[in-house]
Parts: sequence; structure tokens; C-alpha cells
Amino acid sequence: MRFEYLEPESIEEALTVLSQYQGKSKIIAGGTDLMLQMRNKAIRPEYVVDITRIPGLDYITFDDQQGLRLGVLTTIRGLETSVELQRKYPVISQAASQLGSVAIRNVATVGGNLCNALPSAETSQALLALSAQVRVVGPGGERTIPLEGFFTGVGKTLLQPDEILLEILVPESLPHTSGIYIKHSPRGPIDLAIVNITVLMTMEQDHRVCRDAKIVLGAVSPTPLRAKKAENVLKGKRVDGALIDRAAQVASDEANPRRGSIRGSFEYKKEMVKVLTGRAIKEVIGLRDGVLE
Repeated sequence: MRFEYLEPESIEEALTVLSQYQGKSKIIAGGTDLMLQMRNKAIRPEYVVDITRIPGLDYITFDDQQGLRLGVLTTIRGLETSVELQRKYPVISQAASQLGSVAIRNVATVGGNLCNALPSAETSQALLALSAQVRVVGPGGERTIPLEGFFTGVGKTLLQPDEILLEILVPESLPHTSGIYIKHSPRGPIDLAIVNITVLMTMEQDHRVCRDAKIVLGAVSPTPLRAKKAENVLKGKRVDGALIDRAAQVASDEANPRRGSIRGSFEYKKEMVKVLTGRAIKEVIGLRDGVLE
């Protein structure tokens, strides 16, 4: 495995390198995914472009006008431990806490997790549920892409070979909004998910009627999947046990896991979607034994 290691010190320099070696280069940040792929010979770039020397790409900021902004080099551990995120966007911190070991989370970056584009990637689900967008830059200038349309397949995104992901933009959540991330895997965070799910719900002031809902499923389709039919089951309705059961079944019907997966059969994954969706909704609205707490 021979390659040339390049360390640009500005966005402009990085773009020049990527344009010069387009199709032959790969960006590295934390490297937890890229180096594994290279060792397994899944990819063989001639040039590895390290962007960690570029200043100003590691940050977590929030204001009432722009909402949340995450720099591409923000570590997963940073997302997990940020007091601001735990207070305003706890579902991001929840998801981050379930990605690998602490050692991996200290190195892995949110940008790398998104660009690696695994169907089970933790941060992509939480951010998608929060209606996040990504800002990228290339030779033609900048563009902003809704995260829901960013992923095009397993390991594939709309990011072009000569573009760099700069930051993730998350709008401020509406009042009475809460969410949860649940991961089902054999050995907890250190394993890839068999199924994972993010549920985000905005309730009316009475905390009984669902104003809006986002249900994002992972590891059950080539990309993170919005279960929009299940969301519509909840919207505008008083939430009770029967409604939750219906939404969970619809989410299961929407899931389309790959047959023959070593991480779980088609039938098992669909059943787990049903179980986890129901559990997540109940956790979000505080339903215990059919009674709202």
C-alpha cells in the first residue's frame, strides 16, 4: 500500500490538490474509516490529502439566527461531550456516544462519519432527523445540500472528488421537541448496528398531540431512511398505545433491509424496526404502560 501523503494548510491549497489529482486522491481527517478501507484494499488512492492542518474546521457554535454549526473536523467525542449539544440537541450527543470506543470517538470526525456514508452511521441519522444541511466547497464555489439528499448509496454521496465538506448546518428545533437515538447491536457501541433508529417528535402544548415527527431508520436500506409513512401516522393525532403500534408497524413495512446480510435476516431486521420504533416513540413522549407520565 504505497501512496503520497499531502498536508495542505488552507482550503484553497486543498482544492488545488484535489483538482490536480482528481480520481486518484482521498481526503483523510480522523482516518478511522479510510485507513481500514486501505488496509483491506477496498480503495487504493495514490494520494492521501490530510485536511487536519487547515485551521478553522473544528467547532461547535450556536446562535438563534443560524442555529447549530458543526465544523467538519469536530470529533465524535466532541459531539458526545458538548454541554451545548446535550442541552439543545441531545439526540446528536446520544448518537455520538454509540459510535465505537472512546478511543475511536476521540479521533473520528463528524465529517468523516458522514462522507463514509454507511447505512448504519450514527451521526447521519440524528442529523437527518434534525433537517440538517451540509455546506461543501469546490472549484466552482460553495453549495449547500440537504442531508436527506446527500447520500446516494452505500459509501456514496453527492460530494464530488474535487469538493470538500466544510460544515453541517442544523436549524433550531421547535418548542416541545424531543428525540432519542437507539442502536441495536451485539456488543453495544463497538459494533456496527444491526438496526438503529432516531425518532424526533414535536408535540403541541398539551403534550398529547403530535405536531410533527421524524423517524429515521439505519441499516435497513442502502442509505439512512426516512420512514415518512410512519411519520404521517403520528402527525396531527393524539398519541396513545394503539397509534404507536400502528406507526411502528408502518415503519417496519417501509424498511427494506438487504437479504442475506450477515448482521441479521430480512425478517429479523424488519421485526427489530417495529420493536425499536415503538420503544423510541414511547420514550420520547414519556409513555409507560399505556399512561403518559
